[in-house]
Amino acid sequence: MDVIELLPHLHLLRFPVGQAYLWRDGDGSTLVDAGPAGSAASIAACLQGRLRRIVLTHFHEDHVGGAGELAALTGAEVLAHQLDAPVVRGEVPGPPPVFEDWERPLHAEALRHLPQGEFARPSKVTELSDGELLGFGGGARVVHVPGHTPGSVALHLPEHGLLFTGDAVAASPVDGNVMLGVFNVDRSRALHSFEKLAELGPDLACFGHGGPIMGSWSLPPVSAPTPTPPPPSPS
Repeated sequence: MDVIELLPHLHLLRFPVGQAYLWRDGDGSTLVDAGPAGSAASIAACLQGRLRRIVLTHFHEDHVGGAGELAALTGAEVLAHQLDAPVVRGEVPGPPPVFEDWERPLHAEALRHLPQGEFARPSKVTELSDGELLGFGGGARVVHVPGHTPGSVALHLPEHGLLFTGDAVAASPVDGNVMLGVFNVDRSRALHSFEKLAELGPDLACFGHGGPIMGSWSLPPVSAPTPTPPPPSPS
């Protein structure tokens, strides 16, 4: 795991597949996503003070795999949107993505780098809803952004001009261009969610895959042909 300081109170945690973000408020911290299974010990070693909460942007294993073990180690509360929470708890299977043709080899490559088999599930998951305010970063607003999964969420910290997009938005590792996240269950809803987040106009956007960017961003017009993008970090 690589640890990259973005701000004095914000660090990017980068894994072989995917990434998470560690935000610090005083003597307490919030983790946005938890990396794949086996990440808990490395994340715990980075903590300064108490880990208060783990906010999961969606149910995919590269984002939730470490949550159960890390919650057991630290006592942190685990939170996820009410539509994805049953999948996070392991009560039901998650709906599979509807792949674009060019996404299939990317997905196969991602699976090669993720731990195989079941992982420790959180014993309890607090369910979130759209517009809810969380107690970190001066008030982090939950933004429901369905499309990647039914219960995907972003977190908007307006006091800091900061947005955590989860996999609703990504940045290409090849050229850094902003793009729609891959492996969506509903592409049309994902496009709408992308536009919803772009309209927030954050100063700093932190993605589930790809480097954070500063300033405004947008997709080409939806009516235009969608070119095959360079391979992004798999989701």
